[in-house]
Amino acid sequence: MNNFKLEALHHSNFNYLNNVSETELSEHNIKKIKADKFPGFPCRITLEDAAIGETVYLFNYDFHNVNSPYRANGPVFVRANQVTKTYEINEIPIMFHHRLLSIRGYNKEAMMIAADVSEGKLLKEKLSQMLENPEIEYIHLHNAKPGCFNCVVKRI
Repeated sequence: MNNFKLEALHHSNFNYLNNVSETELSEHNIKKIKADKFPGFPCRITLEDAAIGETVYLFNYDFHNVNSPYRANGPVFVRANQVTKTYEINEIPIMFHHRLLSIRGYNKEAMMIAADVSEGKLLKEKLSQMLENPEIEYIHLHNAKPGCFNCVVKRI
């Protein structure tokens, strides 16, 4: 098996959201939302779905800030007042078990060289298979239907 580790976004990049006024949030196109269904608001800091009633922020995030045609940004949710959760080697967060995922493998030049789609319950095997290609430096996971970025997967 090819070992990997999922990396959530770091909370220190988003702590400021907890202290910003509604006006400032609006000026920056940041939506402050109360989760009204579960699952449905996947946090990119914890890789867990927000609980019903929990505050989340929705905003555009530059998740692939690289010098490549594959540079990308898009919408992400982060839960208020959370700390980045770390995961063990080859651990798949429960949040992914019930989602259809897009798996995108990139080389050292940040060029996408492999892509696949998988049910979350099969993700561990799919990641291991994709990492059989030695040219893949890292992988991005996205929710396949809405296309939203989830996290980076690093080879261990």
